[in-house]
Amino acid sequence: MRVIQVSDIAGTDRDVMCPRGGFRSLRLLLAEDGMGFTICNTIVPVGPPQHWHYTRHLEACFCVTGGGILTNLETGEQFSIIPGCLYVLDEHDDHTFQATSLTVLISVFNPPLTGREVHKEDASYE
Repeated sequence: MRVIQVSDIAGTDRDVMCPRGGFRSLRLLLAEDGMGFTICNTIVPVGPPQHWHYTRHLEACFCVTGGGILTNLETGEQFSIIPGCLYVLDEHDDHTFQATSLTVLISVFNPPLTGREVHKEDASYE
């Protein structure tokens, strides 16, 4: 059994900043932890839409605080994300997320992340 505090992750190699300033990802569980999935505490600042497209991972995000607009780039459909809302990218959905207030998401990835992934120019992970 393990208990992990976000404060234990802050300032370590599991505290990953998006090079474009679009998020801070505190990676609580990674592939090396052997759980078969990743959990991140993701903090998204107010700003322009962030383009994210996970071509090799499935992701679900639970909004804890803040909120924003999720846009499916294939269909143009938009969704209001508010606290208590879960959004699921179950088809490797190409999307943007625009935080309208400082937003905290709990993000779950499958397969798990190694820990150093950041978005490439095409918005995908390596």
